[in-house]
Amino acid sequence: MTQILTLSSLPLFPLECVLFPDGRLALRVFELRYLDMVRKCHRAGAPFGVVALTEGREVRSAGAPEERFHDVGSLALIEQIDNPQPGLITLLCRGAQRFRITRREQLPRGLWIADVEHIDPDRTLPVPEDLSRVATTLALALRALAQRDPERPAAIHPTAAQLDDCGWVANRWCELLPVPLALRQRLMALDNPLVRLELVGDMLERAGIAG
Repeated sequence: MTQILTLSSLPLFPLECVLFPDGRLALRVFELRYLDMVRKCHRAGAPFGVVALTEGREVRSAGAPEERFHDVGSLALIEQIDNPQPGLITLLCRGAQRFRITRREQLPRGLWIADVEHIDPDRTLPVPEDLSRVATTLALALRALAQRDPERPAAIHPTAAQLDDCGWVANRWCELLPVPLALRQRLMALDNPLVRLELVGDMLERAGIAG
């Protein structure tokens, strides 16, 4: 029987986006609650959790709805950090393992922490022949993005192994496609990477991008 891994008091960063495993996330951090969190995580070499908001906004303001967010998110690992001016930190993070929140708590200064259990990583499944066009088109799209802005820190240069991995290909398309946040969240939370890729393939075919 596989033991369920748990993590206590994980600091959370609720955002109006979904972070996928192996995805890249650039952040500008200026709220005091997150400045402290980021500094502590960086010093400890520890991740924080990114969860997608269902209500409220990323930056607290008077009269705004209370922050509410999904139970399933992804760990964010800090890969680059800079302090360009006082009160501002810029980050480049990489998405890691998905998790499910089992308990949450908001601290007095506004930071959310949670106890979470890890969700098993996607199984490595080769891209089936009938969906190979989805992977081929992704490679072209990523190459075009990298050529358009070669200095972009979050540029992705896929390997052959990644382009033959259902979960990896589906996740990168989920980041690129202009789909509603709620749908993006549902796709990220799916347990089966092949089903996720099939759904992405359907969306691309309807959009005339890959068929």
